[in-house]
Amino acid sequence: MTEPFIKVRGLKFTYPGGVTALKNIDLEIMKGEVVAIIGQNGSGKTTLVKHFNGLLKPTRGDVIVNGKDTENFTTSQLSRDVGYVFQNPDDQLFTSKVIEEVRFGPKNLKFSEKEINEKVKYALKITGLLKKRNIHPLDLNLDEKKLLTIASIVAMNPQVIILDEPTGGQDHKGVKKIEKIINELKKTHTIILISHDMDFVARVAGKIIVMHSARILMTGTPKEVFAKPDLLKKTFLKPPSITQLAQSMKGIRNDTLTIDEFVEQL
Repeated sequence: MTEPFIKVRGLKFTYPGGVTALKNIDLEIMKGEVVAIIGQNGSGKTTLVKHFNGLLKPTRGDVIVNGKDTENFTTSQLSRDVGYVFQNPDDQLFTSKVIEEVRFGPKNLKFSEKEINEKVKYALKITGLLKKRNIHPLDLNLDEKKLLTIASIVAMNPQVIILDEPTGGQDHKGVKKIEKIINELKKTHTIILISHDMDFVARVAGKIIVMHSARILMTGTPKEVFAKPDLLKKTFLKPPSITQLAQSMKGIRNDTLTIDEFVEQL
């Protein structure tokens, strides 16, 4: 039987100020999955994923990543396993050229010059930043800065890529660009994303973890999760727009996720 790439057992985390952000968390993420973690602000989503790359250590319980107990490894040591793209790109950018930003990670991991060049070119190409490689990151717009933070993690080639609110602040075109990148990356990486965009989650995720008040409320496929609007109300979230419409009509399945599915039932 294949072992989960990420395994969490009995995880509790309390911040120094005394706020308990995670309570009795158990979960498994398999290699190659695209997993969305959803829930209202303050439910514990970001605190949870920061345990996957060692940014936070459990108050109690175990977090095992690729067979490694994160308690015993630094974030740097776990960087080949897990890469984290922060919600705010300005928290992650610090060099004077786009290409230098993307080169920094693989260079720090002691990749060969050939590997660095290959990975940087791929990362810039997949994010559409190849022609802007010599621009100062601060001269990019917000959408491009977000793409640059993704490129800088992709170039490090971690097995898991965490995307914290990847569509935040993006217009429709930007969301579609992020979706295209995820669809490409999932061929070779495990993807974990935090998002409040349920239409986006329904399109890209294969599994959803619903969080509420520091606990996991439910885990399931998009169809399983979004078919339970009453459960989602606890998290102040709503199913995708087409699912809400389906749930308001008689004779239409309450787990309908796409327009094509909807039309077929009319």
